[in-house]
Amino acid sequence: MNGRTSAEPQWLLCPACRSPQYAPRLARDLRVCPGCAAHLRVGARARLGQLLDPGTAVPLPGAASALDDPLRFHDTLPYPERLRRARDATGIDEAVVAAAGEIGGRPAVVAAMDFAFLGGSLGMAAGQRLCDAAAAALERGVPLVTVTASGGARMQEGIFSLRQMARIAAAFARLDRAGILTVTVVTDPTYGGVAASVATLADVIVAEPRARMGFAGPRVVRQITRTALPPGFQTAESLAGLGLVDRVVPRRSLRPVLASLLACARRDGDAPPARAADAGDGGVIRDPDLLVPAEPWDRVRRARELDRPTTLDYIAYLCTDFHELRGDRTGADCPALVGGPARFRGRTVVVMGHQKGRTPGELADRNFGMATPAGYRKAARLAGLAAKLRCPLVTFVDTPGADPRVEAENGGQAGAIAANLRLMAGLPVPIVAVITGEGGSGGALALTVSDRLLILENAVYSVISPEGCAAILWRGEAAAPRAAAALRLDPASLLRAGVVDGVVPEAVTAAGRPDREAVMRAVGDAVAAELAHLGGTADLVERRLAGLLENDAPAMPGPDPGTPDGELVAAGTEGNGAPCL
Repeated sequence: MNGRTSAEPQWLLCPACRSPQYAPRLARDLRVCPGCAAHLRVGARARLGQLLDPGTAVPLPGAASALDDPLRFHDTLPYPERLRRARDATGIDEAVVAAAGEIGGRPAVVAAMDFAFLGGSLGMAAGQRLCDAAAAALERGVPLVTVTASGGARMQEGIFSLRQMARIAAAFARLDRAGILTVTVVTDPTYGGVAASVATLADVIVAEPRARMGFAGPRVVRQITRTALPPGFQTAESLAGLGLVDRVVPRRSLRPVLASLLACARRDGDAPPARAADAGDGGVIRDPDLLVPAEPWDRVRRARELDRPTTLDYIAYLCTDFHELRGDRTGADCPALVGGPARFRGRTVVVMGHQKGRTPGELADRNFGMATPAGYRKAARLAGLAAKLRCPLVTFVDTPGADPRVEAENGGQAGAIAANLRLMAGLPVPIVAVITGEGGSGGALALTVSDRLLILENAVYSVISPEGCAAILWRGEAAAPRAAAALRLDPASLLRAGVVDGVVPEAVTAAGRPDREAVMRAVGDAVAAELAHLGGTADLVERRLAGLLENDAPAMPGPDPGTPDGELVAAGTEGNGAPCL
C-alpha cells in the first residue's frame, strides 16, 4: 500500500505551458509534456521503472528514517509529523530509493531521489541510502547510477544533514579506488548539498533538458547579489556550455545512452586483447629507408590538408559506444579537444585528440585545433578516467601549436600543459599516441607523452611551425621550406632519430587521392598492435619514465639545409630576446 486514499487525477496541467494533459498518456510519454517538451518530475520508484530492464530490479534494503529527530526540531509542525505526512503522500519512507538491476542488459546499481519527499532533501537516512547504494555497487563490481532531484540539505536535521555530503564523498572515493564507473542523471531541480556531492562527483554527468542545478538557488543568488540573472542561468543547457555537465539527454533517450555508457565500464568478461605474438607490426613502418622519399615542406602541406580524417572521424570509424565528455568541470569547455570512453576492438579505451574541422566556420569554432587551458584540463580529466577504469589511453594529435591568445595565457596555459605532461608521464595504463596531421609545439607534446608514439606518413612533429621558424631566423616566411628541412620535422627524420616508434603508411586511391577509409583502418590496426605489445607490462610506468629521462639525442642525418641568408638573430630567441616556441 502506498498510503494514498484519493484516486489519481485523470487530467493534469503542465506546469510549464499550462496546457491540460491526459494523465495516462502523460505517463506513457514518461511525463514529458507533448506540447512544450517540459520534463515533469518523476517519483523515485517510477524512475527506477523507467531505467531498469523489466524484471531485473532487486530493491536494496533501506536505512531507517531519522525517527529519533536528532535536533527535536519543531517549526510549524514537529519533524516526526512531517516525516509521517511525507510517507503518506508519496508511498515511500525516504527521499532515496535504490535497486540493483540491468540497463540494456548491463548490470548496475541505481539510486533515485524523489523531490516529492520533503523536497528530496538530504538527511541522515537519505545519505545512508546513497552510501549503501555505493557499497552495493562496490560489492558487485558494477557501475553506480544516481538520479538526483533535491532542494538541498534537510534543515530539520541540521549539522547531521550537512555531514552527509562528506560521507557520500567518502563512498565515491572508494568507488574511485576500485575503478567503478559512476554516472549521475541530473533532473530538475538539483541544489545545495546534493549538487555539491553526489551530483557532481560522478565520472559522467548527464542532465535532462532544462534541469536546473547549482549550490545556491536563483532566489538566493538574486537576493544576495541584487543583480539580474542571465537567461538560462543554472539550466542543463547553460551548464553543458560551461563544461559542468557532459551532455543533455532527453528522458526517452536516457536508457539507451546509459546502456551504452555502461558498456564502457571495466568488466571481467571482456574479450582479451590480441596477444603480442599474434599482433604483428600492424602495418607500421619502422625502417626509415622504407618510406617513400618526400621533401619536408611537402609533408607539411599534406599534413595541413583539410580533407584529412579528424579525431572525431577516427573515433567514429574505429570505435563503438563512444561518449564525448565535455568540460574541465571548472566552468569551461574547449571544442578544440574532444574525447571520452569508447569500445575499441573488444576492449574499453579512453580516446581523445585535437579537433580542427574542415570548413571556415568549423575551423573558427574549434580554434583551428589549438586547445585552450580548459582543453588541457579536460585532457587531464580524460586521462584520469582511463587510470580509474584501468583501460588504455589513445590520443590523436593534430594541432599547429598552443593557443597564442591573451585569454589562454591569462587562463594558465603553461601550467595546464605542464600538469598534463606530469600526469601522463606517470599514468598507470598503456598510452598510444598517433600524430595524424600537424604536431606543433607544446600543444602537441601535451598529448604525445606515451609508451608508443606513431606518426602518419604525411604528418609532421616540430617545436615550431616552419613559417614561425623562418620569420625568426630567416627574417621572412618565404624561407619556410628551408626551415622545414632544417627542423627535421618529417616522419623519416623523426623515425631515424628515435623520436617516433613507427610510421603508419597512407594509402591512396587508383586516382592518386588519399584513401581516407584505408588510412583510418591502418591507424586502427597500428593502435591495436601497439596495445597488444604493451598489454600486461608490469613495469609500464617505470619504463616510460626512464625513457623520458633519457637525454642522449642523436644527430638527425639528412640533407644540409644550408646557411640562412641574411643576418641571424640568436638561435632560440625572437628579435626581442624572448624565447620562441
